[in-house]
Formats: sequence, structure tokens, C-alpha cells
Amino acid sequence: MAVFKSVVFLFLVGFMVILASTHSQPTQFQNHPAKQISSRRLSRPLIGNDGKVYACSEKDLLAFESNGSIAWTLHLNYTCKSDVPPIHGGKGKCWQIYLVADNRVLKISLLNNGTSKPSAEVFLRTEPTKEGDGEIIGLAVSTVSSSMYVNIRHRGLFAYMTRGQLLWSAGPVIDRYGYQQGCRKNNADCYFNSVPVIDQCEASIYISNTGGELYSLSIRSPHYKWIQDLSSYDKVFSITPGNNGRLYVTVPIKALLLALDVSSGNVLWEGSIGPLSTADHTPVVDTNGWISIGSLDGSLYSFSPTGVLKKFSKTAAMDSVIQVSPFLDCTGYAVYISQAEMEGKISHTVGEYTFVSAMKPKSVIFTLYVPATGSIYWSQRYPGDQFPSLISQSDLHHFILDEMILLAFVAASKTGNPLACRSTRQKLMSSCSQVRPKLANIYTGSQRAILLFLFFESVILVVLAGLVRFCCIFWSKKKLQGQNLGTFLEKRRSLRLKKKAFDRTITELEQEAANETVANDEALEKLGSLLQEREGIERKLSTTYSLGRDGVTSRSKSLLPLYDGKTRSYYFQGAKKESVTVFHTLSDTSSSSKENSSGGESSWTSYEEKGKQLLEQGSSSEGGFFTRDYRRSPSEPASSSTGFVTHEGEVESLHGMKIGSRSISLTKRRALSSTN
Repeated sequence: MAVFKSVVFLFLVGFMVILASTHSQPTQFQNHPAKQISSRRLSRPLIGNDGKVYACSEKDLLAFESNGSIAWTLHLNYTCKSDVPPIHGGKGKCWQIYLVADNRVLKISLLNNGTSKPSAEVFLRTEPTKEGDGEIIGLAVSTVSSSMYVNIRHRGLFAYMTRGQLLWSAGPVIDRYGYQQGCRKNNADCYFNSVPVIDQCEASIYISNTGGELYSLSIRSPHYKWIQDLSSYDKVFSITPGNNGRLYVTVPIKALLLALDVSSGNVLWEGSIGPLSTADHTPVVDTNGWISIGSLDGSLYSFSPTGVLKKFSKTAAMDSVIQVSPFLDCTGYAVYISQAEMEGKISHTVGEYTFVSAMKPKSVIFTLYVPATGSIYWSQRYPGDQFPSLISQSDLHHFILDEMILLAFVAASKTGNPLACRSTRQKLMSSCSQVRPKLANIYTGSQRAILLFLFFESVILVVLAGLVRFCCIFWSKKKLQGQNLGTFLEKRRSLRLKKKAFDRTITELEQEAANETVANDEALEKLGSLLQEREGIERKLSTTYSLGRDGVTSRSKSLLPLYDGKTRSYYFQGAKKESVTVFHTLSDTSSSSKENSSGGESSWTSYEEKGKQLLEQGSSSEGGFFTRDYRRSPSEPASSSTGFVTHEGEVESLHGMKIGSRSISLTKRRALSSTN
């Protein structure tokens, strides 16, 4: 789509309907008699939450029913500013209307209307100078925070509570840490020149200055969230809050629509629209997040939250124009638009500018349109069968009507709307739900820097985990709570050195015993003593002086080799880490005489009884280790024998095995553990 860069000169007064008919008595409001009104203009209207249409006419505020009859009239004693519509304020039944009249902000409490209390009061008054300084440019009301914000020319933005207390004030120039923000190009004649608008979801205020800079402020304090310079587009633009995480800026001279991120002020996307009728022509945002604006080229431009464009025209766009802003319906999903058919419409472009002119209007087509789906709920042409009778039978025939007034009454009467209306709170919740939460970006920089940061972070976590584990283990030792760390580590070091010395000595004795033909009783007893002392050191290292990484070392498979040609040994180990090693030395390999098996039984029985006694002594000994040799009697049978010990230390059974004269050594090993 081509981008229009245009400034519009529309040589037509606009579509107005002047009706002069017989005078009828309008509806009176309590004790206030209605005046006889003829050919008076109405200001920009407000559609209230109660379905009424509020508008000013000179020094009167009028409330119309949706059918066009006057509900009540309130004399103000001050002339209303026709280009500033009444503003809705308050919550629930006790709500107010604020309007600007003769450089005053008037507050009308609807519950007080017609009572002994004044129905209208002056909320704020200014005294403008001849140059126009002090003039009230516009105001905005936040129903959420019960506050009002007034922009006064050359004086700044003022925040008030709805009860009248001044909260704060702010100007277009701030000096923060010696750095000037705002009005960077022209500080002499720079001031806020737009009507403030409020984003209810973000609790922010948006306003612009004469230099083309857009400000975002908090409604609670004069804190500037960001300042965006849009002067490269133009210095004159209108602002529309989206209440969906976006802020929309309309640049009429270049026919552009900008979508800004409310958190940073950055431009997310921009779309081209047709030429606009006025510089303050503003779009409308529905609860689906679509923004719609009419153009003099006869089309309605609707953009999705992501910038997708839809163009709509009920009649031929070449012969029609859309001069007024759309109105949102009571559901928040659809918009009412008016498209005027013109005679002699001419549109031509000279350079960057587009000129649109027309002779006179023929008719107006009102349409209820859903931008998100493209559905048309209702459409009707005026003049037609319905509107002339509606106007002639109501109080509207006393006034000069244009498209904006007619469109407001069509929207207030819910004409052609098949959907159920929703409250302001429901519509706001639906719109605010489209705001996506901002995820904080923790790591910034190159990929290499991020990986290095994660690596060092992991190392630090591992070191901290090790220190915490060490401290927990160290301070859990009751015996060491009164000692310092140096003594503990020194004692641990000495125990580890002793253990290494015992390991070397035991290894040497095992090698000597394996090389000897006949096992030496003295060497075996020495070996057993060394093993007992080493077990004691290991127990201390794994309990009292442990750092959490010491454990009982695995037991060696056997003290002597299983078979080296001259000796044999048998090794058994139970589930509780108890073991019995029976080894013998063959002194006469040629002996093959058989012994009486019965004699062998009785002889081994004595060994069994002795074995039980030794096992009982071993289980109660501190070292948990003993070694004894048994010499076989000559009467012992020559059959082979095999024995094993249970966990309780009892000899269960023996089996015969053919051997010669030999020496038998029964060794019980008990693992040093807390379970035994």
C-alpha cells in the first residue's frame, strides 16, 4: 500500500442537518424549566455509563436520553469550551462530570443535581494573560485513582484529587543529575500543548510539548518514565491510549499511525492511513486491541495489535468521506462509523500533499462494524425512513445537528447491536488482559561472555556447597566443638601418615609370608597385630576425624595367596563383613593313608568348641581381630575338611577333604562398622 504524506484542505463545511419545525415543550428537570431553544450548536458529546448523551450548548449542560429527548438542563453561568467534551469521573452511582468553561474546571455531581446543595461547583480557576498563558488546554480523569490532571498553558501539568487536594505538578523540562531532559531543541518557548490522556492499565499519563516530544509519567508522582522525540515525524500529533500495552500516535500531516511500546516509548510499527479531516482527528481502540480511524478517502483503516491492516468501506470510497471519529459500542467489540456520500468529490496530489474537495453531501451511511472479524451487524442510510421521524419527534430538532451528534445518538441507543452490553470494568479487564508481561533479561552481551559467566557462577556454587558441607560435618562432632580447626587438621594428618606406614609394613609381611614354605607363627601374630592397629586408625578417620569423604577401605581378599604350589588357603566372607580364612601348609605330599572318619569327627568337635570360644572373644575385643593355629592330631582322619563361620560366630558344618599332615590357622576378620 502506498504511503500517503498529505496535508488536507477540505473545502466543505461538513454534513449538517438544519431542522426547523414546530416547537415542542422539552422535558423539564425538577424545578428547572427548560428554555425555548432554537438553532443552537452542541459541543462534542459524551456517552455516559447510564446510556445518556451529555453535551454543552453555550452556558447550559444538557443530558439527553438515547431517543433524543432532554432528560435535564443545568445552567452553568459560564460558556463551555465546545472543542473539549465533558469528561466522566467517579465510581458507581456517585459519579461526576467535569468540563471546561471560561478557563474554569466545573465539577457536576449528578446526585446533587436539583437538591439544596449546588449541582455545579468550580473545581479549578485560572487567570490567563493576554498572550494566552494560563489557559486550560485540556484535562483527564482517572476513575481508578480518583484523580484529575489538568494541562495549563505555559504552567505545566497539575494533578489533583477529586476532592480538590493538589498532589503534584510537573513541567516539560527536568534536570536530573546535571542532564536536561525535555525541550532539548527550544527551551525558550516550550510547554505542554496537548490534552493529557491516561492509560488505565499502565497507570500512566501521556502528554506532548511544542517541540514534538512525547512524555510518559506516572499518575502517582511526577516521575518521567520516558521521553520520546517524535519531531522527525511532525511536531503536531494526537495521542490515543490503547490500554493493551501500546500507545498510538496519529500524525495527520503525514497520514501516519504509530504504535509505541508503553514501557519504553519505542516505535513498534507504523501504518499509512488516508488524509484526515482535522488535526485533532483521533482513532478508537476496541477491546480486541484493534484501532480504527476514518479517512477522507472514504475508507475505515483498522489495524491489529501487531500492525495488520484492514480497510473497510460500505459504499464507493471514491465518492464518500469519513469526517468524524468512530464511536465504540457498549460491548467494546464493535464500532459505529458514519460514511458521507458527496457530490463532486475531487482528490488530487501535489508533491507530498493531497487535496480533497467536494460540493455538498447527499447522504450518510451509519454502520456497526467489527474490525477484528470484518462482520457488519447493522447499516442504514440517512436521510431514510427512520431518522427523520426520530429527529422530528424529539428535542433534537431545536439544535444544529452534524454527523458527530447523530452518530453519538445512534451509538447510545444501541441501534442494531445484537450483543449484550458490558460494564466499563469488564471492558477494561478484557483490554488489559492483552498486555504481555515483560520478561527481565538477566544476561546481556555476547554468547562467549554469557558462557564464561555461567561457568564461573557454577564454580562458585560448587565451592560454596563444599564449604557448607565441611562446616556442617565439622561442627557436628561433639568432641571437636571445643577444639580449633588447626588442631583437628593436624591430628587428622598424623593419623593418615600412620595409616600409610602400617600399609607398607603389612604389605611387606604378606610378601614374606607368601614366599616362606611354612608359615611362621610369630610373623602371623605380628601381622594380625598390625592389622588391628590399622583398623583402629581407619575407624578414627571415618568417624571422629572425618571430613565426609573417608570410608572404611575395602578388605584385602586374603592375607596369603590362595595357592602357590606349597600352601593352600580358604577364605570366606559373610554379609556383615565378617570373614574366616583357613589356611594350611602341606608337609608331606606323598601321604595318602586314610584316617578313621569317626575319629576325625570327634577330633574336629574339640576344634569346633574352641572356635566358638575364640569367636566369642573376638566379637567382644576392641580390635575385632584374632589369629590362632591348630595342629591336627595324628588320629584325625585324612579326609578333606572345610569350615565356615556364621555372622554370629558359630561354626555351622565341616566337610571332609583329603590332606596330609598340616597346620591349620583359623583367622576371623571383623569389619569395623557401627552395625557390628
